[in-house]
Amino acid sequence: MTTVYIGSKNSHTGKTFFTIGLGLALIERGIDIGYIKPFGKTLIKKGKDIVDEDALFIKEALNLKEPIPIMSPFVYTFEYQNAIYEGVISNARQKVMDAYNEMKSKQLILIGGGADLFEGTVLDIDGLSIIKETNAKTIIVDTWISELTLDTFVSHKQLLGENFLGAIINKVPANLYNHVKQKAVPFLNSKGITVFGVFKKDKVLEAITVRQLIEVLNGGVLCCEDKLDEFVENFSVGAMDVDTALSYFRKISNKAVITGAHRTDIQLMAMETSTKCIILTGGLFTNDVVIGRAKQKGIPIISVSTDTFTTVEKIEKIMGKTMIREKSKVTRSKEIIDNDFDMDTFLKSIGLS
Repeated sequence: MTTVYIGSKNSHTGKTFFTIGLGLALIERGIDIGYIKPFGKTLIKKGKDIVDEDALFIKEALNLKEPIPIMSPFVYTFEYQNAIYEGVISNARQKVMDAYNEMKSKQLILIGGGADLFEGTVLDIDGLSIIKETNAKTIIVDTWISELTLDTFVSHKQLLGENFLGAIINKVPANLYNHVKQKAVPFLNSKGITVFGVFKKDKVLEAITVRQLIEVLNGGVLCCEDKLDEFVENFSVGAMDVDTALSYFRKISNKAVITGAHRTDIQLMAMETSTKCIILTGGLFTNDVVIGRAKQKGIPIISVSTDTFTTVEKIEKIMGKTMIREKSKVTRSKEIIDNDFDMDTFLKSIGLS
C-alpha cells in the first residue's frame, strides 16, 4: 500500500480539482485507490451522517465504494469548537487513523489535506502529524502568484524531508505559462524538486454558474429561471456612459454585468453582447422593456439588496475559488491531468509504475 498526501500552504489552490482528475486517471489505469479527508470543515448531511462536502463529492465523482464516514471520519462541528476548551476531543486522531486503517487493502490511498499542514494541530490531526504517522509521500499544490511561489515548494521540501514528493503549479496565467515552464521549473529541479505538472488558469474550472452567484449574493431571479446553470467566466461593472458601453462589453465574453436598476440603457446594451446574467444592485427592479428583452435573449436578471460596491466585494471573494461540483468540471479535471500531469514519473516515484 502507498499513501499520497495532497497538501498546500493555503485554501483554494486547486487540491480538490487535482485530486479528482488524478483519481480518475489512476482508476482508468486499473489502480485500486481510496480517499480520506482527515479534517472536514465544509459540512453536509448525508443520511444520518454529518460529513465533509468535498469528501462526499470526491466519493461520488470517483465512484468509490467505501462508506462516507470512512472517507470523512472527522468533521469540525460547532460542538467540537466548544469542546476544544473542555479538552474532550482526544478521539479525533483515533477516528482518523481507524478510518485510514480500514483502507489498507488499497494499492494507493489519497489523503486530502487542509488549508495548510498545520490546520488541525489542536485536534492532533494536522497534516504534518498525519504525514509522519502514515509515511505519506506529499504533493504540494500552489497557485502561481509570482516568483514568491517558489518559496512554497522549497520550504515544504525542507519541512517534509523524505516525505516530500513533488510540486503542482496551478492557475498559471496564460501569458506567464512559458515563463514558468522555462524558468521556474528548471529552478525547482535544481533544488531537487520534481514538478509533476504546470496547469494554466482554466476558464471552465474558474467559472461559476448563475445559480451559484444567486446563492452567494442572496439574490432574487426576475426572469429566465431555466438559464441559471449557465457558466459565468467574467464580471463587469456597468458604470460607464452608454457611448462607450457597447465596445467595452464586446471585449468581455460570458460575463455577468453588475449595474444599478436605474441604468436601463446599460442593461439593454449588455444584452447585445456575450452576457450570461445581469445583476441589479440596491434591491430595485427594472422595467418591463428590459425584462421582455431579457426573456427574448434568455439572459437571467438578478436583483440583490446590496449596493454595487458590496456586491462586487462579495464576488471578488469567490473569484479564483474553484467550485468544481459540476459534471463538466469533473471532465475538465481529468483532461488537464491527462494532458499536463507527468503520470509516468509520478507512478515511478511511488513505486507503482
